[in-house]
Amino acid sequence: MLEQINLDRRIDKEEFKPRREALEVRLGALQRQATELGVPLLVVFQGWGAAGKGTQINQLILPLDPRRYTVHSTKAPSEDEAMRPFLWRFWRLIPASGRLAIFDRSWYSRVLVDRFNGEIKPRAVERAFRDIRSFERQLADDGTVIVKFFLHISRQEQRRRQQKLLDNEATSWRVSDYDQEQNRRYDDYLALADDALAETDSDHAPWTLVEATDRRFANLKIGETLIRALERGIAEARARRAEPPVIDAAVSKPEELGTTMLDRVDLSQSLAHEDYKSRLDQLQERMRDLGHRIYRHRVPVVLVYQGWDAAGKGGNIRRLVHSLDPRGYEVVPVCAPNDEEKAHHYLWRFWRKMPKAGHISIFDRSWYGRVMVERIEGFCGEAEWRRAYREINEMEQHLTHFGTVLLKFWLHIDADEQLRRFQAREQNPHKQWKIGEEDWRNRDKRQQYTVAVEEMLYRTSTGPAPWVVVPSNCKRFARIKVLETVCDAIEHRLEGL
Repeated sequence: MLEQINLDRRIDKEEFKPRREALEVRLGALQRQATELGVPLLVVFQGWGAAGKGTQINQLILPLDPRRYTVHSTKAPSEDEAMRPFLWRFWRLIPASGRLAIFDRSWYSRVLVDRFNGEIKPRAVERAFRDIRSFERQLADDGTVIVKFFLHISRQEQRRRQQKLLDNEATSWRVSDYDQEQNRRYDDYLALADDALAETDSDHAPWTLVEATDRRFANLKIGETLIRALERGIAEARARRAEPPVIDAAVSKPEELGTTMLDRVDLSQSLAHEDYKSRLDQLQERMRDLGHRIYRHRVPVVLVYQGWDAAGKGGNIRRLVHSLDPRGYEVVPVCAPNDEEKAHHYLWRFWRKMPKAGHISIFDRSWYGRVMVERIEGFCGEAEWRRAYREINEMEQHLTHFGTVLLKFWLHIDADEQLRRFQAREQNPHKQWKIGEEDWRNRDKRQQYTVAVEEMLYRTSTGPAPWVVVPSNCKRFARIKVLETVCDAIEHRLEGL
Protein backbone atom coordinates (compact mmCIF):
# COMPACT_ATOMS: atom_id res chain seq x y z
CA MET A 1 0.00 0.00 0.00
CA LEU A 2 2.58 2.57 1.09
CA GLU A 3 5.04 1.60 -1.63
CA GLN A 4 2.53 2.65 -4.30
CA ILE A 5 2.30 6.26 -3.11
CA ASN A 6 3.86 9.00 -5.20
CA LEU A 7 5.96 10.89 -2.66
CA ASP A 8 6.98 13.61 -5.15
CA ARG A 9 3.62 15.41 -5.06
CA ARG A 10 4.02 19.13 -4.39
CA ILE A 11 2.15 22.41 -4.51
CA ASP A 12 3.60 25.87 -5.12
CA LYS A 13 3.17 28.87 -2.84
CA GLU A 14 0.87 30.73 -5.22
CA GLU A 15 -1.70 27.95 -5.30
CA PHE A 16 -1.27 27.10 -1.64
CA LYS A 17 -2.10 30.49 -0.13
CA PRO A 18 -5.70 30.98 -1.41
CA ARG A 19 -6.60 27.34 -0.82
CA ARG A 20 -5.22 27.53 2.70
CA GLU A 21 -7.19 30.70 3.46
CA ALA A 22 -10.43 29.14 2.23
CA LEU A 23 -9.66 25.99 4.21
CA GLU A 24 -9.18 27.93 7.45
CA VAL A 25 -12.50 29.73 7.07
CA ARG A 26 -14.35 26.49 6.36
CA LEU A 27 -12.71 24.60 9.24
CA GLY A 28 -13.65 27.32 11.70
CA ALA A 29 -17.26 27.30 10.55
CA LEU A 30 -17.50 23.52 10.72
CA GLN A 31 -16.04 23.45 14.22
CA ARG A 32 -18.77 25.82 15.38
CA GLN A 33 -21.44 23.66 13.77
CA ALA A 34 -20.01 20.51 15.33
CA THR A 35 -20.03 22.22 18.73
CA GLU A 36 -23.64 23.30 18.32
CA LEU A 37 -24.74 19.81 17.26
CA GLY A 38 -22.63 18.04 19.86
CA VAL A 39 -20.54 16.11 17.32
CA PRO A 40 -17.29 14.68 18.80
CA LEU A 41 -14.28 14.63 16.48
CA LEU A 42 -11.26 12.39 16.93
CA VAL A 43 -8.16 12.87 14.75
CA VAL A 44 -5.20 10.49 14.78
CA PHE A 45 -1.75 11.33 13.41
CA GLN A 46 0.58 8.41 12.81
CA GLY A 47 3.57 8.13 10.51
CA TRP A 48 7.31 8.05 10.29
CA GLY A 49 9.55 9.82 12.73
CA ALA A 50 10.38 13.29 11.30
CA ALA A 51 7.40 13.10 8.90
CA GLY A 52 6.10 16.39 10.29
CA LYS A 53 3.25 15.33 12.56
CA GLY A 54 3.82 18.17 15.03
CA THR A 55 4.01 20.79 12.28
CA GLN A 56 0.82 19.56 10.66
CA ILE A 57 -1.08 19.42 13.94
CA ASN A 58 -0.03 22.99 14.68
CA GLN A 59 -1.22 24.16 11.25
CA LEU A 60 -4.48 22.28 11.65
CA ILE A 61 -5.48 23.90 14.94
CA LEU A 62 -4.54 27.51 14.06
CA PRO A 63 -8.02 28.46 12.75
CA LEU A 64 -9.88 26.57 15.49
CA ASP A 65 -11.36 27.72 18.78
CA PRO A 66 -8.73 26.58 21.35
CA ARG A 67 -11.42 26.13 24.01
CA ARG A 68 -12.92 23.23 22.07
CA TYR A 69 -9.94 20.99 21.33
CA THR A 70 -7.23 19.05 23.15
CA VAL A 71 -3.98 17.71 21.70
CA HIS A 72 -2.65 14.49 23.24
CA SER A 73 0.95 13.46 22.69
CA THR A 74 1.21 9.72 23.18
CA LYS A 75 4.36 8.49 24.87
CA ALA A 76 5.28 5.07 26.20
CA PRO A 77 2.76 4.11 28.91
CA SER A 78 3.56 5.23 32.43
CA GLU A 79 3.94 2.68 35.21
CA ASP A 80 0.30 3.18 36.16
CA GLU A 81 -0.90 2.91 32.55
CA ALA A 82 1.13 -0.24 31.93
CA MET A 83 -0.80 -1.90 34.77
CA ARG A 84 -4.08 -1.58 32.89
CA PRO A 85 -5.50 -2.80 29.55
CA PHE A 86 -3.77 -0.84 26.78
CA LEU A 87 -6.93 0.96 25.64
CA TRP A 88 -7.73 2.21 29.15
CA ARG A 89 -5.67 5.39 28.85
CA PHE A 90 -7.25 6.23 25.50
CA TRP A 91 -10.83 5.64 26.63
CA ARG A 92 -10.18 8.24 29.33
CA LEU A 93 -9.22 10.79 26.63
CA ILE A 94 -12.01 10.34 24.09
CA PRO A 95 -13.69 13.64 23.20
CA ALA A 96 -16.97 14.74 24.72
CA SER A 97 -19.86 15.91 22.56
CA GLY A 98 -18.86 18.92 20.48
CA ARG A 99 -15.15 18.62 21.25
CA LEU A 100 -12.08 17.73 19.19
CA ALA A 101 -9.34 15.38 20.39
CA ILE A 102 -6.12 15.19 18.36
CA PHE A 103 -3.70 12.35 19.02
CA ASP A 104 -0.04 12.72 18.07
CA ARG A 105 0.42 8.97 17.84
CA SER A 106 -2.15 6.83 19.59
CA TRP A 107 -3.34 3.31 20.38
CA TYR A 108 -1.57 2.26 17.18
CA SER A 109 1.71 2.27 19.09
CA ARG A 110 0.61 -1.13 20.35
CA VAL A 111 0.76 -2.66 16.85
CA LEU A 112 3.59 -0.49 15.49
CA VAL A 113 6.13 0.51 18.14
CA ASP A 114 5.68 -2.52 20.41
CA ARG A 115 5.69 -4.84 17.43
CA PHE A 116 8.73 -3.18 15.88
CA ASN A 117 10.60 -3.54 19.16
CA GLY A 118 9.59 -7.20 19.54
CA GLU A 119 7.69 -6.47 22.76
CA ILE A 120 4.41 -8.11 21.76
CA LYS A 121 3.65 -11.71 20.79
CA PRO A 122 1.81 -12.59 17.54
CA ARG A 123 -1.32 -13.71 19.41
CA ALA A 124 -1.41 -10.44 21.31
CA VAL A 125 -1.06 -8.53 18.02
CA GLU A 126 -4.21 -10.17 16.65
CA ARG A 127 -6.06 -9.37 19.86
CA ALA A 128 -4.86 -5.77 19.70
CA PHE A 129 -6.14 -5.36 16.15
CA ARG A 130 -9.49 -6.79 17.20
CA ASP A 131 -9.66 -4.49 20.23
CA ILE A 132 -8.75 -1.44 18.13
CA ARG A 133 -11.42 -2.21 15.53
CA SER A 134 -14.02 -2.62 18.29
CA PHE A 135 -12.94 0.58 20.02
CA GLU A 136 -13.22 2.68 16.87
CA ARG A 137 -16.51 1.12 15.80
CA GLN A 138 -18.05 1.78 19.21
CA LEU A 139 -17.07 5.45 19.08
CA ALA A 140 -18.25 5.85 15.48
CA ASP A 141 -21.59 4.17 16.23
CA ASP A 142 -22.04 6.70 19.01
CA GLY A 143 -21.60 9.60 16.56
CA THR A 144 -17.87 10.33 16.84
CA VAL A 145 -16.22 11.44 13.59
CA ILE A 146 -12.91 9.57 13.31
CA VAL A 147 -10.16 10.66 10.91
CA LYS A 148 -6.79 8.90 10.79
CA PHE A 149 -3.72 10.22 8.96
CA PHE A 150 -0.54 8.32 8.19
CA LEU A 151 2.25 10.69 7.14
CA HIS A 152 4.55 8.95 4.68
CA ILE A 153 8.07 9.90 3.58
CA SER A 154 10.91 7.97 1.96
CA ARG A 155 13.87 6.54 3.81
CA GLN A 156 16.15 9.15 2.24
CA GLU A 157 13.86 12.02 3.22
CA GLN A 158 13.55 10.73 6.76
CA ARG A 159 17.32 10.46 7.10
CA ARG A 160 17.82 13.94 5.66
CA ARG A 161 15.42 15.44 8.20
CA GLN A 162 16.91 13.49 11.08
CA GLN A 163 20.39 14.69 10.19
CA LYS A 164 19.20 18.28 10.02
CA LEU A 165 17.79 17.98 13.52
CA LEU A 166 20.92 16.26 14.82
CA ASP A 167 23.18 18.96 13.40
CA ASN A 168 21.42 21.60 15.50
CA GLU A 169 22.17 21.42 19.23
CA ALA A 170 18.76 22.90 20.03
CA THR A 171 16.87 20.18 18.15
CA SER A 172 19.11 17.12 18.37
CA TRP A 173 17.13 15.79 21.35
CA ARG A 174 14.14 15.28 19.06
CA VAL A 175 15.85 12.36 17.29
CA SER A 176 15.73 9.33 19.57
CA ASP A 177 17.54 6.04 19.27
CA TYR A 178 14.22 4.54 18.24
CA ASP A 179 13.86 7.06 15.40
CA GLN A 180 17.29 6.19 14.06
CA GLU A 181 16.60 2.47 14.36
CA GLN A 182 13.36 3.03 12.43
CA ASN A 183 15.37 4.54 9.60
CA ARG A 184 17.93 1.72 9.64
CA ARG A 185 15.14 -0.86 9.52
CA TYR A 186 12.91 1.18 7.27
CA ASP A 187 11.60 -1.83 5.30
CA ASP A 188 10.64 -3.67 8.51
CA TYR A 189 8.62 -0.74 9.78
CA LEU A 190 7.08 -0.23 6.34
CA ALA A 191 5.76 -3.80 6.37
CA LEU A 192 4.31 -3.37 9.87
CA ALA A 193 2.66 -0.08 8.91
CA ASP A 194 1.15 -1.64 5.78
CA ASP A 195 -0.27 -4.45 7.90
CA ALA A 196 -1.73 -2.05 10.49
CA LEU A 197 -3.34 0.11 7.83
CA ALA A 198 -4.91 -2.87 6.10
CA GLU A 199 -6.18 -4.40 9.36
CA THR A 200 -7.83 -1.21 10.65
CA ASP A 201 -9.07 0.69 7.59
CA SER A 202 -12.87 0.92 7.62
CA ASP A 203 -15.74 3.07 6.39
CA HIS A 204 -16.34 4.46 9.88
CA ALA A 205 -12.64 5.04 10.67
CA PRO A 206 -10.74 5.32 7.37
CA TRP A 207 -7.03 5.88 6.95
CA THR A 208 -5.83 8.76 4.80
CA LEU A 209 -2.31 8.29 3.48
CA VAL A 210 -0.56 11.65 3.34
CA GLU A 211 2.36 12.30 1.00
CA ALA A 212 4.42 14.34 3.46
CA THR A 213 7.57 15.20 1.49
CA ASP A 214 6.13 18.61 0.63
CA ARG A 215 4.63 20.15 3.76
CA ARG A 216 2.29 22.46 1.84
CA PHE A 217 0.79 19.55 -0.08
CA ALA A 218 0.40 17.55 3.14
CA ASN A 219 -1.20 20.51 4.90
CA LEU A 220 -3.89 20.95 2.27
CA LYS A 221 -4.63 17.24 2.01
CA ILE A 222 -5.05 16.94 5.77
CA GLY A 223 -7.27 20.01 6.03
CA GLU A 224 -9.47 19.15 3.06
CA THR A 225 -9.87 15.55 4.23
CA LEU A 226 -10.93 16.77 7.65
CA ILE A 227 -13.45 19.15 6.10
CA ARG A 228 -15.10 16.36 4.12
CA ALA A 229 -15.27 14.12 7.19
CA LEU A 230 -16.79 16.88 9.32
CA GLU A 231 -19.35 17.72 6.66
CA ARG A 232 -20.49 14.09 6.58
CA GLY A 233 -20.57 13.85 10.37
CA ILE A 234 -22.57 17.05 10.72
CA ALA A 235 -25.06 15.92 8.05
CA GLU A 236 -25.52 12.61 9.86
CA ALA A 237 -26.01 14.38 13.20
CA ARG A 238 -28.73 16.59 11.69
CA ALA A 239 -30.42 13.53 10.23
CA ARG A 240 -30.42 11.86 13.64
CA ARG A 241 -32.00 14.93 15.18
CA ALA A 242 -34.71 14.93 12.53
CA GLU A 243 -35.48 11.24 13.14
CA PRO A 244 -35.70 10.47 16.88
CA PRO A 245 -34.61 6.91 17.83
CA VAL A 246 -37.28 4.23 17.99
CA ILE A 247 -38.02 3.24 21.57
CA ASP A 248 -39.13 -0.37 21.99
CA ALA A 249 -38.20 -1.75 25.37
CA ALA A 250 -39.65 -5.25 25.16
CA VAL A 251 -39.14 -6.67 21.68
CA SER A 252 -37.84 -10.09 22.68
CA LYS A 253 -39.49 -12.48 25.09
CA PRO A 254 -37.48 -14.93 27.21
CA GLU A 255 -38.99 -17.97 25.52
CA GLU A 256 -37.99 -16.60 22.11
CA LEU A 257 -34.39 -16.64 23.30
CA GLY A 258 -34.62 -20.27 24.32
CA THR A 259 -33.87 -19.46 27.96
CA THR A 260 -35.84 -19.21 31.20
CA MET A 261 -32.83 -18.82 33.46
CA LEU A 262 -34.60 -16.93 36.21
CA ASP A 263 -37.51 -19.38 36.32
CA ARG A 264 -35.08 -22.23 36.95
CA VAL A 265 -33.47 -20.59 39.98
CA ASP A 266 -34.18 -22.44 43.22
CA LEU A 267 -35.04 -19.60 45.57
CA SER A 268 -35.76 -21.96 48.45
CA GLN A 269 -32.05 -22.44 49.10
CA SER A 270 -31.12 -21.15 52.54
CA LEU A 271 -28.47 -21.36 55.22
CA ALA A 272 -28.86 -21.66 59.00
CA HIS A 273 -27.31 -18.89 61.05
CA GLU A 274 -24.76 -21.14 62.81
CA ASP A 275 -23.50 -22.65 59.55
CA TYR A 276 -23.49 -19.20 57.93
CA LYS A 277 -21.34 -17.65 60.65
CA SER A 278 -18.61 -20.30 60.55
CA ARG A 279 -18.46 -20.38 56.75
CA LEU A 280 -18.46 -16.58 56.56
CA ASP A 281 -15.47 -16.31 58.88
CA GLN A 282 -13.53 -18.89 56.87
CA LEU A 283 -14.33 -17.28 53.53
CA GLN A 284 -13.49 -13.77 54.71
CA GLU A 285 -10.10 -15.00 55.93
CA ARG A 286 -9.58 -16.74 52.59
CA MET A 287 -10.57 -13.56 50.77
CA ARG A 288 -8.11 -11.53 52.83
CA ASP A 289 -5.25 -13.84 51.84
CA LEU A 290 -6.31 -13.74 48.18
CA GLY A 291 -6.32 -9.95 48.29
CA HIS A 292 -2.62 -10.04 49.22
CA ARG A 293 -1.84 -12.67 46.58
CA ILE A 294 -3.48 -10.83 43.69
CA TYR A 295 -1.53 -7.72 44.66
CA ARG A 296 1.73 -9.64 44.72
CA HIS A 297 1.02 -11.32 41.37
CA ARG A 298 -0.59 -8.21 39.84
CA VAL A 299 -3.94 -9.78 38.94
CA PRO A 300 -6.79 -7.28 38.43
CA VAL A 301 -10.30 -8.25 39.56
CA VAL A 302 -13.64 -6.76 38.43
CA LEU A 303 -16.85 -7.77 40.20
CA VAL A 304 -20.25 -6.63 38.99
CA TYR A 305 -23.36 -6.62 41.18
CA GLN A 306 -26.76 -6.36 39.54
CA GLY A 307 -30.10 -7.52 40.89
CA TRP A 308 -33.60 -6.59 41.87
CA ASP A 309 -34.14 -3.62 44.19
CA ALA A 310 -33.82 -4.87 47.80
CA ALA A 311 -32.03 -8.04 46.68
CA GLY A 312 -29.22 -7.35 49.15
CA LYS A 313 -26.38 -6.02 47.01
CA GLY A 314 -25.09 -3.60 49.63
CA GLY A 315 -24.99 -6.13 52.45
CA ASN A 316 -23.39 -8.68 50.15
CA ILE A 317 -20.62 -6.27 49.18
CA ARG A 318 -19.95 -5.39 52.82
CA ARG A 319 -19.35 -9.06 53.68
CA LEU A 320 -17.13 -9.49 50.62
CA VAL A 321 -14.78 -6.61 51.48
CA HIS A 322 -14.92 -7.12 55.25
CA SER A 323 -11.33 -8.36 55.61
CA LEU A 324 -9.74 -6.81 52.54
CA ASP A 325 -7.10 -4.09 52.74
CA PRO A 326 -9.09 -0.94 51.85
CA ARG A 327 -6.15 0.33 49.81
CA GLY A 328 -6.56 -2.58 47.43
CA TYR A 329 -10.16 -2.24 46.37
CA GLU A 330 -12.76 0.31 45.36
CA VAL A 331 -16.53 0.01 45.50
CA VAL A 332 -18.05 1.95 42.61
CA PRO A 333 -21.71 2.93 43.20
CA VAL A 334 -23.39 3.57 39.85
CA CYS A 335 -26.19 6.12 39.61
CA ALA A 336 -27.73 7.99 36.71
CA PRO A 337 -25.00 9.65 34.60
CA ASN A 338 -24.22 13.32 35.25
CA ASP A 339 -23.91 15.93 32.52
CA GLU A 340 -20.22 15.25 31.86
CA GLU A 341 -20.85 11.52 31.60
CA LYS A 342 -23.80 12.03 29.27
CA ALA A 343 -21.52 14.01 26.96
CA HIS A 344 -19.34 10.92 26.43
CA HIS A 345 -19.85 7.40 25.17
CA TYR A 346 -21.82 5.51 27.83
CA LEU A 347 -18.88 3.17 28.55
CA TRP A 348 -16.51 6.08 29.24
CA ARG A 349 -17.39 6.47 32.90
CA PHE A 350 -16.89 2.77 33.55
CA TRP A 351 -13.54 2.54 31.80
CA ARG A 352 -12.26 5.28 34.10
CA LYS A 353 -12.96 3.08 37.13
CA MET A 354 -11.31 -0.12 35.92
CA PRO A 355 -8.68 -1.35 38.39
CA LYS A 356 -4.98 -1.52 37.78
CA ALA A 357 -3.25 -4.86 38.07
CA GLY A 358 -3.35 -6.19 41.63
CA HIS A 359 -6.47 -4.25 42.63
CA ILE A 360 -10.22 -4.93 42.80
CA SER A 361 -13.08 -2.83 41.46
CA ILE A 362 -16.57 -3.73 42.68
CA PHE A 363 -19.40 -2.18 40.71
CA ASP A 364 -22.69 -1.74 42.56
CA ARG A 365 -24.71 -1.66 39.33
CA SER A 366 -22.79 -1.11 36.13
CA TRP A 367 -22.70 -0.73 32.35
CA TYR A 368 -25.61 -3.18 32.21
CA GLY A 369 -27.90 -0.27 32.93
CA ARG A 370 -27.73 0.32 29.17
CA VAL A 371 -29.71 -2.85 28.47
CA MET A 372 -32.01 -2.61 31.47
CA VAL A 373 -32.90 0.81 32.93
CA GLU A 374 -32.04 2.80 29.80
CA ARG A 375 -33.86 0.26 27.65
CA ILE A 376 -37.00 0.07 29.78
CA GLU A 377 -37.23 3.79 30.58
CA GLY A 378 -36.56 4.87 26.99
CA PHE A 379 -33.32 6.72 27.71
CA CYS A 380 -31.81 5.18 24.57
CA GLY A 381 -33.24 3.84 21.33
CA GLU A 382 -33.67 0.22 20.35
CA ALA A 383 -30.68 0.27 17.99
CA GLU A 384 -28.50 1.61 20.83
CA TRP A 385 -29.39 -0.94 23.48
CA ARG A 386 -29.24 -3.80 20.99
CA ARG A 387 -25.78 -2.66 19.91
CA ALA A 388 -24.73 -2.53 23.55
CA TYR A 389 -24.69 -6.32 23.89
CA ARG A 390 -21.83 -6.52 21.40
CA GLU A 391 -20.06 -3.48 22.84
CA ILE A 392 -20.21 -4.85 26.37
CA ASN A 393 -18.93 -8.25 25.29
CA GLU A 394 -16.06 -6.57 23.47
CA MET A 395 -15.13 -4.45 26.47
CA GLU A 396 -15.20 -7.44 28.79
CA GLN A 397 -13.15 -9.48 26.33
CA HIS A 398 -10.51 -6.75 26.33
CA LEU A 399 -10.40 -6.86 30.13
CA THR A 400 -10.09 -10.63 30.32
CA HIS A 401 -7.38 -10.67 27.64
CA PHE A 402 -5.40 -8.47 30.00
CA GLY A 403 -5.75 -11.16 32.67
CA THR A 404 -8.65 -9.66 34.62
CA VAL A 405 -10.79 -11.94 36.77
CA LEU A 406 -14.28 -10.77 35.81
CA LEU A 407 -17.42 -12.04 37.54
CA LYS A 408 -20.97 -10.76 37.23
CA PHE A 409 -23.64 -11.49 39.83
CA TRP A 410 -27.40 -11.20 39.40
CA LEU A 411 -28.97 -11.28 42.87
CA HIS A 412 -32.40 -12.83 42.35
CA ILE A 413 -35.43 -12.62 44.63
CA ASP A 414 -39.07 -13.31 43.87
CA ALA A 415 -41.78 -10.66 43.81
CA ASP A 416 -43.23 -11.68 47.18
CA GLU A 417 -39.87 -11.44 48.95
CA GLN A 418 -39.22 -8.08 47.33
CA LEU A 419 -42.57 -6.76 48.56
CA ARG A 420 -41.85 -7.98 52.09
CA ARG A 421 -38.47 -6.18 52.10
CA PHE A 422 -39.98 -2.97 50.69
CA GLN A 423 -42.61 -2.92 53.43
CA ALA A 424 -40.03 -3.68 56.12
CA ARG A 425 -37.94 -0.72 54.94
CA GLU A 426 -40.92 1.61 55.08
CA GLN A 427 -41.68 0.54 58.64
CA ASN A 428 -38.11 0.92 59.91
CA PRO A 429 -37.16 4.60 60.54
CA HIS A 430 -33.49 3.76 60.04
CA LYS A 431 -34.08 2.18 56.62
CA GLN A 432 -36.76 4.43 55.14
CA TRP A 433 -34.06 6.23 53.14
CA LYS A 434 -33.56 3.00 51.18
CA ILE A 435 -37.08 3.03 49.69
CA GLY A 436 -38.64 5.62 47.40
CA GLU A 437 -41.20 6.14 44.66
CA GLU A 438 -38.73 4.99 42.01
CA ASP A 439 -38.43 1.57 43.67
CA TRP A 440 -42.20 1.11 43.55
CA ARG A 441 -42.33 2.26 39.92
CA ASN A 442 -39.64 -0.25 39.00
CA ARG A 443 -41.57 -2.98 40.79
CA ASP A 444 -44.65 -2.18 38.69
CA LYS A 445 -42.49 -2.84 35.60
CA ARG A 446 -41.08 -6.12 36.90
CA GLN A 447 -42.31 -8.13 33.91
CA GLN A 448 -40.61 -5.75 31.50
CA TYR A 449 -37.43 -5.90 33.54
CA THR A 450 -37.63 -9.70 33.63
CA VAL A 451 -37.61 -9.78 29.83
CA ALA A 452 -34.61 -7.44 29.75
CA VAL A 453 -32.72 -9.40 32.41
CA GLU A 454 -33.27 -12.72 30.64
CA GLU A 455 -31.96 -11.28 27.39
CA MET A 456 -29.01 -9.67 29.14
CA LEU A 457 -28.00 -12.95 30.79
CA TYR A 458 -28.40 -14.84 27.53
CA ARG A 459 -26.42 -12.43 25.34
CA THR A 460 -23.58 -11.43 27.67
CA SER A 461 -22.64 -14.50 29.69
CA THR A 462 -19.33 -15.75 28.30
CA GLY A 463 -16.70 -18.22 29.45
CA PRO A 464 -14.19 -15.57 30.58
CA ALA A 465 -16.93 -13.26 31.94
CA PRO A 466 -19.82 -15.40 33.19
CA TRP A 467 -23.05 -14.36 34.82
CA VAL A 468 -23.74 -16.05 38.14
CA VAL A 469 -27.39 -15.96 39.16
CA VAL A 470 -27.48 -15.96 42.96
CA PRO A 471 -30.62 -17.12 44.81
CA SER A 472 -31.10 -14.29 47.28
CA ASN A 473 -34.38 -14.88 49.09
CA CYS A 474 -32.03 -15.94 51.89
CA LYS A 475 -29.39 -13.24 52.29
CA ARG A 476 -27.07 -15.55 54.20
CA PHE A 477 -27.06 -18.09 51.38
CA ALA A 478 -26.43 -15.33 48.79
CA ARG A 479 -23.47 -13.90 50.69
CA ILE A 480 -21.76 -17.29 51.02
CA LYS A 481 -22.49 -18.12 47.36
CA VAL A 482 -20.82 -14.93 46.12
CA LEU A 483 -17.81 -15.23 48.43
CA GLU A 484 -17.21 -18.84 47.41
CA THR A 485 -17.53 -18.01 43.73
CA VAL A 486 -15.10 -15.09 43.95
CA CYS A 487 -12.53 -17.03 45.96
CA ASP A 488 -12.69 -20.02 43.61
CA ALA A 489 -12.31 -17.82 40.50
CA ILE A 490 -9.33 -15.91 41.89
CA GLU A 491 -7.60 -19.09 43.03
CA HIS A 492 -8.14 -20.64 39.61
CA ARG A 493 -6.56 -17.60 37.99
CA LEU A 494 -3.57 -17.68 40.35
CA GLU A 495 -3.03 -21.38 39.71
CA GLY A 496 -2.64 -20.61 36.01
CA LEU A 497 0.24 -18.16 36.51
